[in-house]
Amino acid sequence: MSTLLNSLITELRRGTLTLAVLSQLRTPQYGYSLVQLLEASGIDIDQSTLYPLLRRLEKQELVSSSWDTTESRPRKYYVLSEYGLQIYEQLKQEWLHNSKELYCLLQEEDGDEPD
Repeated sequence: MSTLLNSLITELRRGTLTLAVLSQLRTPQYGYSLVQLLEASGIDIDQSTLYPLLRRLEKQELVSSSWDTTESRPRKYYVLSEYGLQIYEQLKQEWLHNSKELYCLLQEEDGDEPD
């Protein structure tokens, strides 16, 4: 695969990963559980990508975090804030709208009729 194509794929995935992560934080998750949830849905994400993303989302006040120290190994849990939930819902609607339009556009390009 060419360097350009890799770069474009990375750029395309960046926004979708943010939306995917937000979608899974309606209930508290720690990093590894989040990776497992996403992978179960077919979305691969490296921890080297996930943790900086979680830190950015927390800085943007979309996500809040708290430590659970009741287990032998402390875990940092992340969950959507109220503001994060509002933003997630808006992003979700925007994604559904845009993906529908793009799907139709790509189908027309192939000469197929949209479903």
